[in-house]
Amino acid sequence: MAKDYDGKKAVSWAMYDWANSAYATTVMAGFFPIFFKQYWSTGIDAHVSTFHLGSANSVASITVALLAPVLGFVADRGGVKKKFLFFFLMLGVIFTGSLSFVGKGEWGIASVCYALATIGFAGGNVFYDSLIVGVARKEKMDFVSALGYSLGYLGGGVLFGLNVWMTLDPGRFGLVGATEAVKASFLIVAAWWALFSLPLFLFVPEPVGEGGSGGFKAVKAGFTQLGSAFQEIRKVRVAFLFLIGYWLYIDGVDTVVLMAVDYGMSLGFESSTLIMALLITQFVGFPAAIAFGKIGEKMGTKTGIFIGLAVYVLVTIWGFFMEHEREFYILAVAIGLVQGGVQSLSRSFYAKLIPKESAAEFFGFYNMLGKFAAVIGPFLMGWVSVATGNARYSILAIVVLFIAGGAVLYTVPARRNGEQSG
Repeated sequence: MAKDYDGKKAVSWAMYDWANSAYATTVMAGFFPIFFKQYWSTGIDAHVSTFHLGSANSVASITVALLAPVLGFVADRGGVKKKFLFFFLMLGVIFTGSLSFVGKGEWGIASVCYALATIGFAGGNVFYDSLIVGVARKEKMDFVSALGYSLGYLGGGVLFGLNVWMTLDPGRFGLVGATEAVKASFLIVAAWWALFSLPLFLFVPEPVGEGGSGGFKAVKAGFTQLGSAFQEIRKVRVAFLFLIGYWLYIDGVDTVVLMAVDYGMSLGFESSTLIMALLITQFVGFPAAIAFGKIGEKMGTKTGIFIGLAVYVLVTIWGFFMEHEREFYILAVAIGLVQGGVQSLSRSFYAKLIPKESAAEFFGFYNMLGKFAAVIGPFLMGWVSVATGNARYSILAIVVLFIAGGAVLYTVPARRNGEQSG
């Protein structure tokens, strides 16, 4: 771990969350799903466009899931985490900006740009997450991880609020209409992402790698060693056990993020209500993530995660009975209170369990499981909805994931090698 807690390095690291959360909020959760249906898929049956959107999400998620462990292995040995992060950053920025130039009805091009931008977003997170071990010592990881998520909520919320304002009052910004405002938003997100990533590259040091060959040989070696790397992770029993529980409950967390707008639309709620709910979640999540960091320090990291999972169980059950749009706002507040907390404490708890010299490799598997969860969760909801003929039952399926994940987490020891891990 870092010998000293360096506030400048910690804030610079956390600013990447501020930067890339603009994509997660404005593009992934907000404008893209609606714009994809109403503009790029004009004239196409709604069920078909949903399939196209789901396919783009799945392709991106599976691609990152399969590549993440190998990329992490290569980065650990080559000491090139920041180089890999820069590559994925530019991939995300370029194709996010490209969405602004995709014409009406061109759903295929929009899908490709979105999938590549999402690969950039998710792939970059593998290396961003792994850099935390060189920024904060173990006692400060809960706080620093929470700082990243809190700045992400704030930054994503601020820009999303501006983008929503642009669509509601495009003339004030010199834009012709809402369509032009949405397209301009994609360009702004790309610029925001690139600009606010600079502190990380300038002030966060590159951890020393294990050495070895670089380039294609390193990639080849990464694939060769993937199996043995998995065996190494299995040897760190507490980390392996945690990954199983994490995979289950983060499946539920990611599904709520990806499917909230779709679920609200299935209940007949107005799109404006859903957009406002997303904004509420962002701004509530900012102070709440910081608070969860303190909960992790004072009460223990596992306790903080359990609190968040309990709230998620109550939220999903309430979602089944929800009838009015105002209830959607209340649920948005509840999710904002715990979403960042569960994510940040999971990241810091895992970071305490793994060897520092293999951080990117271990976080490659961590992110891989997160991406596979983003594939399975929505599919589970869709299957239950089709099987029962009632969208409400689909949300109850997520409860099982939170309970099962929490049960496995309960078995993970709070100490490793005699050290307190939360």
